[in-house]
Amino acid sequence: DRVRMTFGFPGWRRVAVPAALGAAMALGQAPLGWWFVTLPALAVLLRRIGQQPPVAGAWMGWFAGAGYFDLGLSWIVNPFMVDAARDGWMAPFALILMATGLALFWALAGWIAGRTARAPSDRALLFALTLTAVELARGYVFTGFPWAMIGHVWLETPVAQLSALAGPGGLTLLACLAAALPVAGRGRGVGAAAVLVVAAFGYGQYRLSLPAPPARDMTVRLVQPNAEQHLKWDPDQADLIFERELAMTAAQPAPDLTIWPETSVPYFFEDGGGVALAMTGAAQGAVVAAGVQWVDGDQIYNSLVVLGDQGRVSARYDKSHLVPFGEYVPYGDLAWRWFGIRAFAAQQGFGYSAGSGPQVIDLGARLGKILPVICYEAVFPQSFRGTPRADWILQITNDAWFGTLTGPFQHLAQARLRAIEQGLPLIRVANTGVTAVIDARGRVVDSLPFGTTGFLDAKVPGALTAPPYARWGEVPILVVLMVLMIALLSLRARRMD
Repeated sequence: DRVRMTFGFPGWRRVAVPAALGAAMALGQAPLGWWFVTLPALAVLLRRIGQQPPVAGAWMGWFAGAGYFDLGLSWIVNPFMVDAARDGWMAPFALILMATGLALFWALAGWIAGRTARAPSDRALLFALTLTAVELARGYVFTGFPWAMIGHVWLETPVAQLSALAGPGGLTLLACLAAALPVAGRGRGVGAAAVLVVAAFGYGQYRLSLPAPPARDMTVRLVQPNAEQHLKWDPDQADLIFERELAMTAAQPAPDLTIWPETSVPYFFEDGGGVALAMTGAAQGAVVAAGVQWVDGDQIYNSLVVLGDQGRVSARYDKSHLVPFGEYVPYGDLAWRWFGIRAFAAQQGFGYSAGSGPQVIDLGARLGKILPVICYEAVFPQSFRGTPRADWILQITNDAWFGTLTGPFQHLAQARLRAIEQGLPLIRVANTGVTAVIDARGRVVDSLPFGTTGFLDAKVPGALTAPPYARWGEVPILVVLMVLMIALLSLRARRMD
């Protein structure tokens, strides 16, 4: 009772239903893709929050978000189980803290809707708009984490093609409006929502029916070593893994380019050293691109290197968007400079240092210009901006950290969205899978099964003209959101008059 009086908590029974609805909404994420469950669950949630005052709406939004992220991000426990005896105890705390922390964005949306609108129908509509806005915001705030956005539930449908126009925010707005209109407008709202969804499906089908651009006249070899994370850095196993990768690289007929996944070289890398010579020797004249750990003085980088003759590095990209607490400790370098605390400083070799940002690597007329991204960077649309336009995207990743149930498949889903948004083919090379060739409309045209060892020789699909999202980013969806909010608030003001 004291909590209710002090913080306006509506009671456990009243927040249990939003938590369950949030969990049901998460079933729309990969690998299930049950968008037809997400939309009704979101509609019921919008109706319940529309009936609440601001503080109660915030609580319900928070518990709904917690249920959504608890299930949608359940793969987060897997990194702690690589060494379960040492780290396993942290797994539930990590999941709960991540879920409840991200749910604060939903709580803010609930509070704003309750504070700004009075009529339940207006609150439901405004919550749909503010929920879209906060979902966009969590891709940027505190380095960002846009994983499992509501709009991702459309990926297995033609609706995903809308991301070429308005990115993941546009997909999220569509889902939120399709759920909110029946709540706000009843019969007419159901009709309006149906028109929206049918139009989105129609646009997607039309875009998918257009001719595909011709593939590039080159062959790439995608190497999937399937190295288990708990064995990858074992000295005895490292040699076996490296020999396995060399054998797949040397297989005939030779491709034009061989690609190894993130940190696939299980040693610190040296330009022109014995490891590099072994790699280029196995490739027999073909170019090799590989994920390595690059040491520069006291700093270590998670890098992609392109190897030419004599094992020399002709180009290098250093991962710039690192995983907080996984690859570096936030403000660790400041702690070293200001207080002399060395244990968390990337500049002292405790964690990875960040690269300078996105860049395009020119591999020549035949292989084309590539935009490299490493692992987690592929979930951020902003990782693909600020550079000259590439011919194709290359993602190298080690999804062994993400488990076997949901994480790797959600990661693949987001990579496919990046291809649609940019109108560029994406070659994805993963340690344990899913290694895939993705065309410029986000379709997987070839792949290696998850959890298998092997390589795939494939052509790189052709590129499309840059779609609107590739040129303007979030600007169109922000304009649409602003116009809709102004229209809704203007309608509310007229009702009050």
